[in-house]
Amino acid sequence: QVQLVESGGGLVQAGGSLRLSCAASGRTFSSYPMGWFRQAPGKEREFVGAINWRGSRTVYAEAVKGRFTISRDNRKNTVYLQVNSLKPEDTAVYYCAAGKAFTNNTLDYDYWGRGTQVTVSS
Repeated sequence: QVQLVESGGGLVQAGGSLRLSCAASGRTFSSYPMGWFRQAPGKEREFVGAINWRGSRTVYAEAVKGRFTISRDNRKNTVYLQVNSLKPEDTAVYYCAAGKAFTNNTLDYDYWGRGTQVTVSS
């Protein structure tokens, strides 16, 4: 089993940056593909990006491609989401998740954190 805790969210002006972290417990962290998702008020949770277990492959939603970067450090049991050039529409609660497949499908992710709020002011 994996427990996930996100951190690093906050209030930032449009154009700013944040680095979100997701710390995992459990010895098997390095075997899991990891994903980032977000949910804005009144909207469904949506895929942001994912990274494979080795950290050699990443995939992103079109809305964040070129602005967001996912990385992981398996020695520290942590996955990161660097978010740059933030826009007001990026405002959401950001969640990390550990999955059984390198995918954008929420159903393929078994473990979820509680999220960290990112608010972008215009």
